[in-house]
Amino acid sequence: MKKRGILKLCIAFCLAFALVFAPFNRLEAQAEEVTVSGTVMSGTTSELLLLSTKEGKMEIKIDSGTDTSSCKVLLPDKTINVTVTHGSDGYLHATKISSVAQKTAASVDSSSTATVSGKLSDKTQEDILYINTAQGEMQIKLDPTTNLSGCVVLVVGNTYTLSCARGSDAYMHAVSITDGITSAAAGASSALTPAPKSVVTAATTKVSGTVGEKTKENLLYLSTKDGEMQIVIDENTDSRSGMILTEGRSLTVYVYHGSDAYMHAASIVAGKDSVQAAGVDTTNLSTVKGTVGEKSNENKLYLDTQQGQMELKLDNVRSVAGCKVLVTGRKITVTCARGSDAYMHAIDITG
Repeated sequence: MKKRGILKLCIAFCLAFALVFAPFNRLEAQAEEVTVSGTVMSGTTSELLLLSTKEGKMEIKIDSGTDTSSCKVLLPDKTINVTVTHGSDGYLHATKISSVAQKTAASVDSSSTATVSGKLSDKTQEDILYINTAQGEMQIKLDPTTNLSGCVVLVVGNTYTLSCARGSDAYMHAVSITDGITSAAAGASSALTPAPKSVVTAATTKVSGTVGEKTKENLLYLSTKDGEMQIVIDENTDSRSGMILTEGRSLTVYVYHGSDAYMHAASIVAGKDSVQAAGVDTTNLSTVKGTVGEKSNENKLYLDTQQGQMELKLDNVRSVAGCKVLVTGRKITVTCARGSDAYMHAIDITG
């Protein structure tokens, strides 16, 4: 009898202990991390991830401390893994977001870059970003080596600034991406000339040299260390990073063999000074006509007019129409305005 009493007392003590400490144990369990799998849903933002799982829809907060290093792109229908924990605000919070490894990237010439800004389109795929810029849609490849430290995650509809360079596959590749529009991108004149009709998919070879005096709008004479090359410029040439083809200008050209036995330019890249664009009063515009002067480069357009030569900066160009490239002697019409640096700045160029 005495043993039974002791046993009952022990059971009662254990039950009381469990009741007292059960809430604490449940809270500890809630604080544990759990990994869930699902697909990204439309409506996802850089602060709130909408995830479709087999159990239903989940709303997961993305914090400043969320580890997104292995998954920066949150596109609709993309399958991802998310490690979550319960927050004190009643929401699930992501501690880590991950996805499958990306394919090996093409080699990229990061020595010559262009800066563009725009909104991420819903046409974007896992490795190709569609960016809607003021000058049209651009297709830019995303690589495992792309520097994404300047943004939390990439979501459709948000605006980003991308530093891009030409790859061995003829695509422009994202070297780095940051949130919003930077001051450098605001004044960048790259990507303003007409976009190529289609992306060149043929294997390309990188060649460097200087522009020869016989260069025309449709044929580039490039003086290289191995001799002079004749390179066709056609509707598929991407000249957005190398528009000025005056004699002596240093260029990098990605070429491929065309069906006409000529070498064709897939893209043209020229050096450009990295400077912040000056403020320009676009409410007071002037229109001038003239021809491209031989001293013109990617930073300044020297326009020969009937009244003399004008020196126009190219850091605020918003559009170029009617010409793929500008060669010495080309007749053009330029809309320009006075800048805060006392220079005249080209705003619109028409061939």
